Amino acid sequence: MNRRSIIRHSLAVAASLAVGLVPLRAFALGPAPEALADPVELTVGYQKVGHLAPITLISDELEKLGVTLKTVEFARYADARTALLSGSLDMATVGPADLAISLSQGSKNVVGLMGVGSSKKYVIGRKGVELNSWEDLKGKKVGIAPGSAVWFQFAATVTENDIPYDSFTAVNIQGGGANFDQALKRGEVDAIVTWEPFESVPVIEDYGYFAKNLEYSASEAVGAELGMLMATKDALEEKRGAVERFVWSYLSSQEKLAADPEAFAAAYADLTGLAPDVAAEAAKPITLGSVVDQEQIERQAKAFAELGVIQQDVSDQIADHWDPSIVEAAKGQ
Repeated sequence: MNRRSIIRHSLAVAASLAVGLVPLRAFALGPAPEALADPVELTVGYQKVGHLAPITLISDELEKLGVTLKTVEFARYADARTALLSGSLDMATVGPADLAISLSQGSKNVVGLMGVGSSKKYVIGRKGVELNSWEDLKGKKVGIAPGSAVWFQFAATVTENDIPYDSFTAVNIQGGGANFDQALKRGEVDAIVTWEPFESVPVIEDYGYFAKNLEYSASEAVGAELGMLMATKDALEEKRGAVERFVWSYLSSQEKLAADPEAFAAAYADLTGLAPDVAAEAAKPITLGSVVDQEQIERQAKAFAELGVIQQDVSDQIADHWDPSIVEAAKGQ
């Protein structure tokens, strides 16, 4: 089976699941917007992952601005994307590739607004398994969440490094990140491709390690972005004022946490339920703030079509479904 077929097959298996450390650029956040004359309810899908910790701090602020925030938790980005496309959400935190995936599936009622965080990403190796280069993956069992944001980063990187996707055994692991750690701990896989805090747990508990020579966050096609905020066009048209106030509040919270590592770790622990010491360790690689832009999403869309990950090249549609104006207004630009 060739590389295109392998990647397409992996995505098909996970279609129902499909969920570089860059400094945060300082900016002067504009003044708080005035409260809406008539309160509006905004329904937002999210995941319990560290880089979304700012969402834990904005509910009270939004109430003052006339926005009632209703949050809905999802295990994976793809689940939130599906709910957004069904119309049951106004906004959702999704993977960087989810805009292109949505458009390739014929869904036009979506708009990307901003990224949410970045981090260096490494394959996590099991203690005793040597992973010094990408060549060392050959013959190994690698736990993946096919169709997830981290899988896109990983698949693009191995391709760019000329490592045939069928030179190792990709083991599809269902469910949350804890299942990846258990598979690694039990020796069912030699390595895992997952997300925080489930990357740091094996290292902290000393049955895994960061394979620092196998960084997959610097892919030309995907980049280092951990996720993005996406809204429906309907929400932007009918609840734009509420969306603007959500973005302003989120950026305000993000700025505060980016400037205070202890507060970030505490918010991380509060969101995920992790022990404070584990949350503090898992928070260290994360940089809050967006590194994704329209051009990066266009590169992703083109690359994934070439790899057979999505069925058509929708890179020429991204400009009509990416709106940075709300973030720019919040920053006073």
